[in-house]
Amino acid sequence: MITLISFFLAVAPTIFLVRYFYRLDKGKPEPKGLVLKVFLFGLLSALVAIPLELMVSSFQGLFDPGSLAVILFRSFIVAGLVEEWIKLTVVRLTAYRAGAFDEVMDGIVYTVVAGLGFACLENILYVVGRPLSIALIRAFTAVPLHALASGLMGYSVGKARFAANQAEEGAWMRRGLFTAVLVHGLYDFLLFMVPIWGHLPGLGLIPLILVGFLALRSRIRSAIAQDRRAGRTGTGEVAGPGAEGKGDEDEA
Repeated sequence: MITLISFFLAVAPTIFLVRYFYRLDKGKPEPKGLVLKVFLFGLLSALVAIPLELMVSSFQGLFDPGSLAVILFRSFIVAGLVEEWIKLTVVRLTAYRAGAFDEVMDGIVYTVVAGLGFACLENILYVVGRPLSIALIRAFTAVPLHALASGLMGYSVGKARFAANQAEEGAWMRRGLFTAVLVHGLYDFLLFMVPIWGHLPGLGLIPLILVGFLALRSRIRSAIAQDRRAGRTGTGEVAGPGAEGKGDEDEA
């Protein structure tokens, strides 16, 4: 029974958040089949992350054991860069060139869904067989963190989709990945510092998530406004490159 409850607590938050972000795209909801495909690929990508993170972790030997450099490397490279790069790759392989990807807002939706698919399997592997308290804590911290980091990256993915040229497209992709790695890495850094500094770093997790939520909400509003000005919302047509108005706000 405890295993079933743990499994439910691992999966339920991801399903709830997928539904929440899916419903934010009210103008032109994405095809459910494509959303499911992105979610499942995101879920399977968590299995790819395991050997990749182990391989990258081998480079920790370049630093003094127990040093701050090792913690930073584990936080921002092993966890942050590897996992967010995998999520970005999932979106680029499944939805980025799809005809249904016809709004900046779609970048947020698809990238969040990929991130939550990843978080779903990661959560299952992490909480099943452990105390229920772990599942509850992760439901309000780790799962939202994956959604927020991916969503912030997704805004840039959406901007990249309508970039005027390849150079601009690449710049937006790198910008989005950097933002996601920064948020994700900071989250893990706070966790990894708990054994060293005590519970104080852990208290920073909730403020980090709240700030991330506010930042993502701002980007969602910006994306919807840009799509509306460009005539994408509800038109059923894909706007050409550079279709945003000159007054669009390019947020960091």
